[in-house]
Amino acid sequence: MALPVAVLAAALCALCVSTDRAHAQAQTSLEQIVQTPDVKSSDPMLLQADELIYENNNSRVTARGNVEVYYGDYTLLADRIVYDRSANTLAAEGNVRMKDPDGAVITANELTLTDDFRDGFVDALRFVTQDDTRITAQSASREAGNVTVFQKGMFTPCKICRENPDKAPTWRIRAGKITHKRDQAKITFNNATFDLFGVPVLWAPYFETADPTVKRKSGFLIPSYSHSNELGNTIQVPYYFALSDHYDFTFAPMWTENAGTLLLGDWRQRTANGGFNLELAGVFDNVNDYSSPAYGDDFRGSIKTKGVFALDPYYSVGWDVLLETDETFRRYYNLDSRLRTDRVSQIYLEGLRGRNYFSTRFYNTQSLLFTDEEFSEAVVYPIIDYDYIVDKPVLGGELSFNSNTMVFSSADGTDSNRFILEANWRRQMIDPIGQVFTPFGRVRGDVYSLDNPGVLELGGTEDLTIDDPYSVVSDNRDNGTIWRGNAVAGLEYRYPFVTTTGRVTHTIEPIGQIIARPDAVGDQQEIPNEDALSLVFDDTILFDIDKFSGYDRIETGTRVNAGFGYTAQLASGGYARAVVGQSYQIAGDNEFDNAFYQNSGLSTSNSDYVTGVYVQTVSGFAFTGQARFDQDNFSMVRTDLGSSLNYGPVQARVNYAKVPGTIETSDITPNLTNVVNADDSEEILLAGALAITDEWWLLGNLRYDIAGSQTITDGLGLRYQDDCFKIDVTYQRSFIRDQDIEPDERFVFTFALKHLGEYTASADAGALGTSDSGGL
Repeated sequence: MALPVAVLAAALCALCVSTDRAHAQAQTSLEQIVQTPDVKSSDPMLLQADELIYENNNSRVTARGNVEVYYGDYTLLADRIVYDRSANTLAAEGNVRMKDPDGAVITANELTLTDDFRDGFVDALRFVTQDDTRITAQSASREAGNVTVFQKGMFTPCKICRENPDKAPTWRIRAGKITHKRDQAKITFNNATFDLFGVPVLWAPYFETADPTVKRKSGFLIPSYSHSNELGNTIQVPYYFALSDHYDFTFAPMWTENAGTLLLGDWRQRTANGGFNLELAGVFDNVNDYSSPAYGDDFRGSIKTKGVFALDPYYSVGWDVLLETDETFRRYYNLDSRLRTDRVSQIYLEGLRGRNYFSTRFYNTQSLLFTDEEFSEAVVYPIIDYDYIVDKPVLGGELSFNSNTMVFSSADGTDSNRFILEANWRRQMIDPIGQVFTPFGRVRGDVYSLDNPGVLELGGTEDLTIDDPYSVVSDNRDNGTIWRGNAVAGLEYRYPFVTTTGRVTHTIEPIGQIIARPDAVGDQQEIPNEDALSLVFDDTILFDIDKFSGYDRIETGTRVNAGFGYTAQLASGGYARAVVGQSYQIAGDNEFDNAFYQNSGLSTSNSDYVTGVYVQTVSGFAFTGQARFDQDNFSMVRTDLGSSLNYGPVQARVNYAKVPGTIETSDITPNLTNVVNADDSEEILLAGALAITDEWWLLGNLRYDIAGSQTITDGLGLRYQDDCFKIDVTYQRSFIRDQDIEPDERFVFTFALKHLGEYTASADAGALGTSDSGGL
């Protein structure tokens, strides 16, 4: 610290009269230029006090009453300050508070300083940083300008209880000596005792940690211990290497009792224009489990890397790639969630500049499920999108161009290449009474090149039987080139009515849309379907020009979409919105009327009804509900519900989904070799937390397969959490089974200490041992 004693003395002398005892009443100030190692020489010093006293016989100068000293970024406040010229010391007494440039505050009854305020002694001291970390001590001294030694001290990041300041903090470290080396940003404890809720639980002769200002420092991280049936006893001790301000490395070897020693390293690096990380994991272990995809292998491992770099202000290149020796390695060693079902790796170049958008992406897909076949492993090299919006109106509207190029190859030998170019035009017109007319048009041309497609076509729906729901015809797709084109013209009409009642604004809006296209574009089954399989017909796509999810399938014929929307906007910021509508195929071929899309809700001339309800309140409640109703009997066919609540002591989330069965094939292209009719699926997810007190919470979650009448995962837990400490005690079950991934049942204990880190251990419910770490 740098408030020169000599300067203060000179200030006091300059402001007093030259008598044995002179008094100066009221506030006083002084400005002087000084040279000091810790403060800029141009910084002024300001001294304020109610009274200044100069004692020539005793060689002392005293400032008394609301004394304030400001020098650079340092502040010293006290009831009384005495400078002894003969001893070259400065003593502050009564309600002493000193703040340094980092925001740390020292409070004490008495404080004695020497040599430009750099070194000093504090009696009954308390040291508080900006984040409320505090050190209290019986006495302390500052040495060499950056080392503070606290005798019989106590360290804690916990806040003081306002109702009972004498109450012990949630946790603290008491030590015979605490040494804070500011230049090294570390705190060492000698003869240290760790107290939890005022009760001593651990003693150590020596302990060292980084001070609260440190965000990154080399050293051991909190170790972890677990036990599971697959891995047995497991110990992991990570070590963190803070190699530079812009890169670091974490080495976290994990010893397992039954499955070898896993070596795990994670390199992270930032550059001026981006950053990346590289994670390497591997284990040398002879796998003897017949159910494991790595049976008989001596090595299992993975490489995971992700990065992005800006090439200029508009374009960036990046990647997200994961390679592993087998599909269960990362889930088996708990490196990934056991709910993962696939891997998608990509490398991309992407840019947005003005009215231009460009993207090129290389994909590799891989399924993690044992039941999937070769079609799930595919490579896209590459898929290229380029979009452009004309900067000037054309016929009063907006003209845009979109193009798509894809080169695709799957492990089953199917290769498909395509190029697509389309032009879109749209213009919005509003008449004097508020009616909105939006004419639009689209022209599109496609070219496909096929190699070894090997497709089996579905039979017609009239041939369906219970035992053999779909007829498989013959393989008639040939290699070659396929051309396809389409033209669209349409008009959308909206007429919003707006009214206000009290503090609510109501908007009622009928919507109509007609889209005209050629009645047919040939047999689309000739074209592999790689990107239009995930069709979900709901209110969000009711007014899309083409409702297919990708390019490989396009709508034909004339279609009418009609709906009705209502919105209530509250003055408080909350809102409620409802949408209902239906789609009608009035002419031409209905491309949804085939076996694969039979349950989509669009296969008949009059589609199913779709509805959507959306609610958001400022009190923390949100609800989203989407449903599809059969167009004949109004029975509910599909439902997706989601809600969340964060109000007072309650936090809750509920998701529910009922999905009709789809056609499952052994080839995602419809190059069908097997065709089955999947059953309906129905599932609910519940998760919540209830605050019993300000610190205690009850936790719970459940994921349940209603259609299969079985639990997927569930858990129940208890949490204590305050400003500096957290502990969870939870019970969890997982019923997921895939190859060597087995159901799991465990107790989980997790606790975290502010500034010191987090430690997790868990126990099997059956044996009351320990198991994989985790939490709700």
